[in-house]
Amino acid sequence: MVTTQFSGSAQDADISRADSLAREIFSDVANKWALLIIETLGYRTLRFSELRNGLEGISHKMLTQNLRMLERNGLVEREVHPTVPPRVEYTLTGPGRALRATVDVMCGWTQQYLGHIEASRRRFDG
Repeated sequence: MVTTQFSGSAQDADISRADSLAREIFSDVANKWALLIIETLGYRTLRFSELRNGLEGISHKMLTQNLRMLERNGLVEREVHPTVPPRVEYTLTGPGRALRATVDVMCGWTQQYLGHIEASRRRFDG
């Protein structure tokens, strides 16, 4: 599906429309790896290998894809240093840091209700 370009104010964004850019953004940032990358970066600048080491279970390909998507959406800044081998660092931008506040709340909610969710799943599945 092709999203329409948004040229109005933030108040005019209609998230109920199928072709809304807001929906595309939701889809991009509301995945587990994007959220965990944002949380891991925090207020630091990290190299690719540091990010990968901080995210247990993520593949090289998945980390690369999510970092590119976050950079495309202006949430992560990528800086390449001309060394041999090249050193690449990632930092959250202003909008990325603002989103991190929401991610922090979501992580806190998950920790607070993890026991409740586990018990509910046991009841449902049992």
